[in-house]
Amino acid sequence: MSDTQETLLEFPCRFPIKAMGRAEDGLETLVVEIVERHAPGVHAGAVSVRPSRGGKWISVTVVIEAQSKPQLDAIYRDLSAHKLIAWAL
Repeated sequence: MSDTQETLLEFPCRFPIKAMGRAEDGLETLVVEIVERHAPGVHAGAVSVRPSRGGKWISVTVVIEAQSKPQLDAIYRDLSAHKLIAWAL
């Protein structure tokens, strides 16, 4: 099955990657570094950080220009494998 049959997305497209973890120093940098391994050239305006209401968690969203489903799969695989990242959406 080809990539186009496995997803409804049309590539290339803007795509938000969101990762969440405990509110610790360096989580934002970590998420951006992992995303940049697969989508080089992330600029500051493409990154947003939002703390949870209680301040225990933060979500980091990085908007990329996704090129393919395998690229997105690789990003999510690397994010999910890191011990500081609780969820990746």
